[in-house]
Amino acid sequence: MNFRTLGKQGPTVSAIGLGCMGMSEFYGSTNEKQSIHTIHRALDWGINFLDTADMYGIGHNEELVGRAVKDRRDKVVLATKFGNVRGTDGSFMGVNGKPSYVKEACDASLKRLGVNVIDLYYQHRVDPDTPIEETVGAMADLVKQGKVRFLGLSEASPQSIRRACSVYPISALQTEYSLWTRDVEVEILAACRELGIGFVPYSPLGRGFLTGRIKSVEDLEEGDWRRNSPRFQADNLNLNLGIIRRLEEIASAKQCTLAQLSLAWLLARGDDIVPITGTKRTKYLEDNLKALQVQLSKEDLAQIDQAVPLGAAKGLRYPEGSMEAVNR
Repeated sequence: MNFRTLGKQGPTVSAIGLGCMGMSEFYGSTNEKQSIHTIHRALDWGINFLDTADMYGIGHNEELVGRAVKDRRDKVVLATKFGNVRGTDGSFMGVNGKPSYVKEACDASLKRLGVNVIDLYYQHRVDPDTPIEETVGAMADLVKQGKVRFLGLSEASPQSIRRACSVYPISALQTEYSLWTRDVEVEILAACRELGIGFVPYSPLGRGFLTGRIKSVEDLEEGDWRRNSPRFQADNLNLNLGIIRRLEEIASAKQCTLAQLSLAWLLARGDDIVPITGTKRTKYLEDNLKALQVQLSKEDLAQIDQAVPLGAAKGLRYPEGSMEAVNR
């Protein structure tokens, strides 16, 4: 396993992390026993960076991850998030970044995870009604109290990132980034590098699209939220499949899978980038890890950029209403 450091003084983590969200909801059926086995195999194979959030499964995902790492806590850099509030029925109730809520959410996460300290604590979305300085100030208090080691943000704009850094060092920004979501290259990635912040791409395989296994919305289980995603709708999906065909040719020439090529491309974007792949199955996890062995030359990277330039994907990455909450 290769390791990278998030931020100027942040945690040292495996070059590829494991996103655990799909083990509880959003991506079709779940199997807790299988998911815990996958987490254990990830740790055996050298992945030490696990990502969850209090909203995934309305707390269930944190509990699952906590059970999985209970007897191997010292092997894990544990990241979780707060801010997206959900009701007990699963409904989304908005974003809360109020200082009092920050402390309440952290205590609840610590209890569900069964740990004394969270290694990396993210604000999941920026609260438009609470100055980010107040939110980060409350997060910094958690560090002083020994409940949190490092701070992060998710889907924050360059302006919000700079304001947050004026209060306390931010070690990582987590935002969607992949070959079909390259928006961060416009401003956000440069801002992170200017401020010495590590970058953690989520959905580095385009929510599974960049594996080449999704050719139609019918390939997704009933209840899979991607069925309602603009990029997976018929007209957009048919156009986006052109991306797959172009990348498959390059992957074939490199003698690797499409997923491995997509992850190798991200890893080659800089040593400050640590993608977290989300999977419930060990066979996909093992395939993803082989991306570390794929070497891309300058010519390879230029060919990939030509095949999938910024803005190539058709359709919004979230339904229109949800897009209001990103990059605030």
